[in-house]
Amino acid sequence: MVRDDGADMKLSIVATPIGNLGDVSRRAIETLQSADIIFCEDTRVAQKLLSAYGIKKNLESVHQHTTPFALKRLFEKATKTAKNIAFVSDAGTPGISDPGGILVQEALKYFGSDITIEPIPGPSAVTAALSVCGFQADRYRFLGFIPHKKGRETFFKNLAQIDETVVFYESTHRIVKTMDSLCKVLGNRRLMVARELTKMHETLYRGNACEVSESLKSGIIKGEFVIVIAPKKYEE
Repeated sequence: MVRDDGADMKLSIVATPIGNLGDVSRRAIETLQSADIIFCEDTRVAQKLLSAYGIKKNLESVHQHTTPFALKRLFEKATKTAKNIAFVSDAGTPGISDPGGILVQEALKYFGSDITIEPIPGPSAVTAALSVCGFQADRYRFLGFIPHKKGRETFFKNLAQIDETVVFYESTHRIVKTMDSLCKVLGNRRLMVARELTKMHETLYRGNACEVSESLKSGIIKGEFVIVIAPKKYEE
């Protein structure tokens, strides 16, 4: 058993806004201010975020293609000058559809009992969407980003059999095609599509799969999308 207390190093997993900069917590800002170095998905995105809060720190990129060996090298480099490391994803709570989970796993392997890992909770597109969906969400299944090509058809067929609230992400480029597929397999099953959550042009589309598909096509198809599908009992 590894206890995360009294260790020499500290890794803080920091949640950041998913759109509205006002959603950041005081604790998140204080943690980023006190960090000796900040690991991030994209240094350009992180720099923009930090600048908004007047924070200047050394940044190191940790993304989906960063290998365990590369992380080990980053840890070796960090230990020479740092005691407090913070990690931020491009938006929201790290560890969800980003390299946060791998970072924590490799940090535990490298440092063992010599590191404390702490969560700095905050915004999440998943919980934000669930909070306004209007469906029962005491049990839900989060599927991240759905397959681009291989396994996509099977994904939609299996989706129709899931009898609990389902949440997943979709991109601007595939949202129309995805909604057409959902219309075919879900029929009158209710769902909600959230576009640009917490941002200026936030839009929530509600109805059955086919209705929402048509509404989307008549609106602005830009931004980031979260889809929440209701359990079967919510069929219209």
